[in-house]
Amino acid sequence: MLDAGCGTGANLRATAKAGAAPVGLDFSMGMLRTAKHAVPDAALAQADLNNNFPLKRDVFDGLLCSLVSEHLTNLRTFFDEAFAVLKRGGRFVFSAFHPDIASAGVEANFEQDGVEYRLGAEPYSVDDYLNRMDDTGFRDISTRAYAVDERLVAEIPWAVKYLGRPLLLVVDAARP
Repeated sequence: MLDAGCGTGANLRATAKAGAAPVGLDFSMGMLRTAKHAVPDAALAQADLNNNFPLKRDVFDGLLCSLVSEHLTNLRTFFDEAFAVLKRGGRFVFSAFHPDIASAGVEANFEQDGVEYRLGAEPYSVDDYLNRMDDTGFRDISTRAYAVDERLVAEIPWAVKYLGRPLLLVVDAARP
C-alpha cells in the first residue's frame, strides 16, 4: 500500500495495523523522519509528487493520496505515476480540500511563535481532478464531498465559519 504524501505517517500506521505493507513517499525529510519513528517497518522515500515516482511499476494493490493536492503543480505527471505504480485492479483513493473552499481562500497553514504561515494552494476544480484521472486511464471513478455540519462544529467550534460548505473531496478509482 503506497501513501503518496505520507507526512508524519498517520495513514501508514493505520495501513500497517490493517496488515498491509506500507510504503510512503513525501517531499519533506522532516516528515519522513517523523513517519519512520511512528512506523519503523514502513519503507519510505523522499520524492516530489510532481515528478516521476522512484518506485517499480505495477506493484501496489492500493494507493492513498490524502490532502496534498493543493501542492501538486503537475497533475498530469502525478496521476500518470499513480496509475503506473498500481497493479491491474489496484485501488486509488485521492482526497483533497474541496476546491470550493480553496477558491474561497482557505489553504494549508500552520502557526509558529504567533506567526501564521500559509502554504499556498493550486487553484484546481473538481473537473480538473476527474478529467485528468479519466485521461490517465482510471475507471470506476466515484466522488463524495463532505460538508461542515453541526456535529463537526460541536467538536471544532471554529469550523462554524464553514458550516454547510463542502470541505473535503474524496475520489475513489481503479486501475483496470
